[in-house]
Amino acid sequence: MTSSIPAVGTRTAEAATLQAVFLDLDGTLVDTEGFWWEAETEVFASLGHTLDERHREVVVGGPMTRSAGYLIRATGADIGLAELSTLLNDAFAARIARGVPLMPGARRLLSELAAHRVPTALVTASHRTVIERMLRSLGPEHFKLTVAGDDLKRTKPHPDPYLTAAARLGVNPARCAVVEDTLTGVRAGEAAGCRVVAVPSVAPVPPAPGRTVVGSLEEVDLPFLRSLITESRGSVH
Repeated sequence: MTSSIPAVGTRTAEAATLQAVFLDLDGTLVDTEGFWWEAETEVFASLGHTLDERHREVVVGGPMTRSAGYLIRATGADIGLAELSTLLNDAFAARIARGVPLMPGARRLLSELAAHRVPTALVTASHRTVIERMLRSLGPEHFKLTVAGDDLKRTKPHPDPYLTAAARLGVNPARCAVVEDTLTGVRAGEAAGCRVVAVPSVAPVPPAPGRTVVGSLEEVDLPFLRSLITESRGSVH
């Protein structure tokens, strides 16, 4: 998979050093995947369509254009992509206005990374307006930068979001750990050359060479993330 993100110089570091951690948002740090499905169900009900539960695994973790486009095709709803995207974002925003629940282990992990001054980026397919709302619950001080789905021409499953985060931090993607909950996000991190930890939420993520799958963020801490880079030192150049 190719990318339009230019290569940049990286910080000098020992071969086995963890340089940064990139974290997904929905379903990884915050328990909001159900919120998105509720928003989608509500909007399509207002359009006269009932969403089948089987559509849920298809749309989870994807960029708005892909998810909304799929649902339009699946239901035959008479609405344009731009209008539907606005309706979905508005419905979702209404649900998170009073705060969002964090996934088990999320706050502890963010605090640990901050305490050890590990550069941390929030990398998500959600739009910038959604990120700003959710940061109120997560704490903006935990992230050195954020990359939103509408910041780039291409988002997940393309590697661009993670390559952009690495470029802006001046780090080597191969020395970065990515934490994701969906196969779409996992593929984006892997395509960028990062070490990926999958924490499945709605849909399962199958094991694969070089991929680590865990049950929850409670199994993820700084020594664990550092070990991923140490283990990969023989295969990363």
